[in-house]
Amino acid sequence: MPTGACWEPPVSSGSRDRIAGGIVCNFCSRSNLLVVFGTQIAMAATRNVMRAVRVLEFGGPEVLKLQSDILIPDPKQNQVLIKVHACGVNPVETYIRSGNYARKPALPYTPGSDVAGVVEGVGEHVTAFKKGDRVFAIATISGGYADYAVAAANKVFPLSDKLDFRQGAAIGIPYFTAYRALFQKGCAKAGESVLVHGASGGVGVAACQIARACGLKVLGTAGTEEGMNMVLRNGAHQAFNHREANYVEKIKEYTGMGGVDIIIEMLSNINLATDLQLLNYGGRVMVVGCRGPIEINPRDIMSKESSITGVSLFLATEEEKHECATALLDGIEAGWLKPVVGSEYPLEKVVKAHEDIIHGGGARGKMVLLP
Repeated sequence: MPTGACWEPPVSSGSRDRIAGGIVCNFCSRSNLLVVFGTQIAMAATRNVMRAVRVLEFGGPEVLKLQSDILIPDPKQNQVLIKVHACGVNPVETYIRSGNYARKPALPYTPGSDVAGVVEGVGEHVTAFKKGDRVFAIATISGGYADYAVAAANKVFPLSDKLDFRQGAAIGIPYFTAYRALFQKGCAKAGESVLVHGASGGVGVAACQIARACGLKVLGTAGTEEGMNMVLRNGAHQAFNHREANYVEKIKEYTGMGGVDIIIEMLSNINLATDLQLLNYGGRVMVVGCRGPIEINPRDIMSKESSITGVSLFLATEEEKHECATALLDGIEAGWLKPVVGSEYPLEKVVKAHEDIIHGGGARGKMVLLP
């Protein structure tokens, strides 16, 4: 018998069997079968894993680790498994990752809530969706910075053909937060005026579109000429450059003695004291974002009986979220809700995305990850 090769007897009908699409020698079938079945097991295991960004410890952007051996989650009762085509990146996710946020997930975890993609599977009792449906989600259970994500069925919505997956991933936190700030907390009414600080970012664009569609007078600020033009294209009647030293005076000149009724504030640690000077009597500041402390004079609130209200989408009740969803889905169908997508990053560049969303040179729409 030649060394290193299987000896084969004269060919006969029973001398060789075809197994798994290949020829297996009867005289060494055990070893060949082990190879075949081992390969099949390895292939099956590969099909059951995905790439996902994991946070093993709280810290800077460098703690975001892309791993390629994460098991694809199974949708349980009342859950939907989504093949993620795009996932929104939100500033709050950087605060959570740093460990300096009131709400801390158990480690390790995968960030990301705003995903859009295609239904891969559904758990028991899910009747609203089926495999192949285009959807977006406003929250996930397993995390959105991944190839697949599981979400509760009541947090998943059909994605209109009017929007692509990147736009679908820009709906969740930005539009739900903007609606909550304007109406559920700010009690905005048609005919009132609203100033949106940082209006060229994800929440800012959403606030401009919603406010304009609902009959408010919309003012917005941005830090670049490009950003200001974007604000005007998305519902603002007037835009101001908040990098200009005299932009506050320009706003006062534009609004006259009255001031504005509502301010949507994305960076309250910088702007809050000034905001109080820009309000009308009974005006309201909605604090959507903050990155540190600030000193204010309470007399500025007393003199106009104005108010400062914090906004947190995490505290919204199911009824309030349903109200948001109904209004926003109507906006998509009516055509006025059109998310603007800005910077796009592959999963491999997630560290860069978290750096840029905080330290970038000016927002231009919604930042998204593309698995």
